[in-house]
Amino acid sequence: MSQETRARDTVAILAHVPDRQLAAYSLDHLMELSPEMRGGAILEGREVLAATGDEAEWCDSAAALLAAADTDGGLAEQVHVATEAGEVFALREGNLTAVAVTERFVLASLMAFDMRATLRDLAAGGPTTDGAAAEAN
Repeated sequence: MSQETRARDTVAILAHVPDRQLAAYSLDHLMELSPEMRGGAILEGREVLAATGDEAEWCDSAAALLAAADTDGGLAEQVHVATEAGEVFALREGNLTAVAVTERFVLASLMAFDMRATLRDLAAGGPTTDGAAAEAN
């Protein structure tokens, strides 16, 4: 393998790995989109990239929630649990996972849409605003 090929492959791989600062910005953006969120986290595998509060607690709680939802040989793509105290959402997109705790009676389809869009934006390099997109053009 040539050094040029190796360098190109390395850059391509690193372009898809979100950093913690970008993940924190993405989580903040999600919370702005969804004002009924009490808190949340973005994980890559079992590593918490961003969280409101204790990262270890988010990691353990997300792992337990997803493990309970996974089936034999299948990974749950989306989880929604509603209780009298509030609602919990977990959504996987590629190797990223978003977890959100919300007030009761949040519109589940909108919450899932916003979470999926946030993870896709993060994987692509971060959320953009209309103004940032306009400046780039």
